[in-house]
Amino acid sequence: MRTVRAPATSANLGSGYDTFGVALSHPTDIVRVERADHTTIEVTGAGAQFIPEDPDRNTVDALADALDGPAHIEIDKGVRPASGLGSSAASAAGAALALNDLYDRGYSREELVPIAAEGEAVVSGAAHADNVAPALLGGFTIATENGVRSIETNVPLVACLPEEPISTREAREVVPTHLTIEELVTTVGNAATLSVGMCRSDPELVGAGMADEVVTPNRAALITGYEDAVEAAREAGAHGVTVSGSGPGVLAVCPAGRRRAVAAAMVEAFADNGEDARAYRTWTGNGAELV
Repeated sequence: MRTVRAPATSANLGSGYDTFGVALSHPTDIVRVERADHTTIEVTGAGAQFIPEDPDRNTVDALADALDGPAHIEIDKGVRPASGLGSSAASAAGAALALNDLYDRGYSREELVPIAAEGEAVVSGAAHADNVAPALLGGFTIATENGVRSIETNVPLVACLPEEPISTREAREVVPTHLTIEELVTTVGNAATLSVGMCRSDPELVGAGMADEVVTPNRAALITGYEDAVEAAREAGAHGVTVSGSGPGVLAVCPAGRRRAVAAAMVEAFADNGEDARAYRTWTGNGAELV
């Protein structure tokens, strides 16, 4: 048997749509795999009732096929599905790492990224690496058609999760298909600023680089209380706030000493809008780890 702890992740980070990702120190999924004649799946934990255990409809079965590793797979969900915190990516990354080790397939973590991305496509509808890359590699990642780059970084974050779910498919439907040259220039500048901030572990630069006027406003409109939560977070000391992945999770970057205040302010703002929410005071973290 192999056991892996796989982290929640946040993709896009505002200006890096389908490209940027970051691993969070918590919450996490726990994935256990054991050799078997055919693949079976058992899911417990947060939102388990919404996750199919039928292998044909679950992320990890595609990974078992790709790695030629039939197994009994147990997933204890700490990352709720439809959260914008990379729930399916955590399961995919955890299963990929565990099966690779269990069957001694010899893939590097970088080589597992596209394999895990194909597995996640079962749930999200598209094989994007912006969540599975940080889930496997940790830190801040940049995923493009030319491969994945990752750096270690140490940035304090708050992830606030309203109860109302939003599916990845739903969130993709509101993404605009065109942008102006002015919007392109602004987005590139913001993405560059964020990247430099991650390289320097500078939360103020990261916050400035989160600004985005192309994708984020359309997804934010799906989240009840989003604007109030952003305003409250900024008043409490956040340098930047954006939609985490496809939402409804909201990610704020702030000084380490302001995380408690930012978390409380965001939860209260959502409550004022009739939305229950919980907040995680977290950091950029490591990738999936064999336990």
